Amino acid sequence: MLNNLITQRRLIWSLAKNDFRKRFAGSYLGIVWALVQPVVTVLVYWFVFQVGLRQTAKIGDVPFLLWMLAGLVPWFYFNDALNGGTASLVEYSYLVKKVVFRIEILPMVKCVSALFVHLFFVGLTYLLYCIYGKFPGIYTLQIFYYSICMFLLVLSLSYFTGAVAVLVRDMVQLVTIILQIGVWATPIMWDLNSIGLPPLLVKLFKMNPMYYIVYGYRDSLIWHVPFWKHPLLTLYFWLFTAVVYWWGTRTFRRSRGHFADVL
Repeated sequence: MLNNLITQRRLIWSLAKNDFRKRFAGSYLGIVWALVQPVVTVLVYWFVFQVGLRQTAKIGDVPFLLWMLAGLVPWFYFNDALNGGTASLVEYSYLVKKVVFRIEILPMVKCVSALFVHLFFVGLTYLLYCIYGKFPGIYTLQIFYYSICMFLLVLSLSYFTGAVAVLVRDMVQLVTIILQIGVWATPIMWDLNSIGLPPLLVKLFKMNPMYYIVYGYRDSLIWHVPFWKHPLLTLYFWLFTAVVYWWGTRTFRRSRGHFADVL
């Protein structure tokens, strides 16, 4: 994977930029739509939880909007990249059929393409935090570490889901449903530590690898906790990602001989 990212970086970058542009080709607002939808989603969640359901105005000493945004920003990327990576081989079927093309870079293209919107929202999040008087510090740099964690996790998953989606098209719909459940199974709009769940249930929620990412963003932006303060969670996350990467690439390699015939 690292070899492909390095040796094919120019091709991946070029395809990722084209992929990002073509999603909004023909629309009047163009790539603005890529930014509008997540912003509207944040505003809807904020209105429902803080205005409609009278959610507490603060989590600790942090405004609810900032606390929620720190969890939504990584989730937006994960959702966009996994959906794109799952459909990448089907969408680029004309490249899959080319004998000389390295099709293993196609999930990478989708993951890199999703980074454009993610970087915008990271910048917007920094701006909002500054407006609220919470300025970036040294721990904010951990965002880069957690972004790399998330990139490798979603890429590993995409190798598996993308390969299966070629042979079983229902995988695209299944991933969409899982992500709809996942946004609630990951404590993004609710605080895992303040609702009195049984300890066993809390541990089950923490086994969700996106828990590590979401709370890593909050540790970086809000609580200023270094990632090495969570050694067990860090070890679990990297072991989980390594297993998923092994399984995903193994499935990809064993299935790739059938891709051209099916497509």
